Amino acid sequence: MWTPFEKNIQQDLHQYLLSMKEVDEHLPDCPDVEEKWEQIAKAYLPDGIREFHDYPTSSLGWMMYIGMAVAAYWDDDWSIYGKNEDLYVYIRDKRGYDALDEYVREDVLQLKGCDYDALEKLVGECASRTNNNLHRQGFEPGTKAAFDGFLSCLHQLYLMGMSVQLYRMGYHMKKM
Repeated sequence: MWTPFEKNIQQDLHQYLLSMKEVDEHLPDCPDVEEKWEQIAKAYLPDGIREFHDYPTSSLGWMMYIGMAVAAYWDDDWSIYGKNEDLYVYIRDKRGYDALDEYVREDVLQLKGCDYDALEKLVGECASRTNNNLHRQGFEPGTKAAFDGFLSCLHQLYLMGMSVQLYRMGYHMKKM
């Protein structure tokens, strides 16, 4: 069950992405991608926490890119990617943590030019909004509450990355 804070993050990101025409009113369910969350989060946390102090929007935004990549893998060939026990490490180790965003945009999503730049801006805005929401909570650094808040932010960014990518691939959640 989500905390009120996590639900707030989800609503804020959803409304923003709706206004940008990047998701549908009804967010998708993709159990295969959603089931990878816990495994990905455990692998990501050491990198994400280490980077958060100096690069908070990157630390948060990278998780949105990971959600997009996993959704793209799901659509491409889940019989192969779904068996990978550590998709985060698989993605990160292609070019390293610092270039994870570029790897996902260029190699996984095959974006170039304006589309490449637009996605960077979109993810940056989502990460910035989420970071601002996190800071407004006034969590004391190094506490369980701060950790749980950070994890909630990552979870929602992962799910929004998945939702945006599914939408871009034509999986629309509209009544027929």
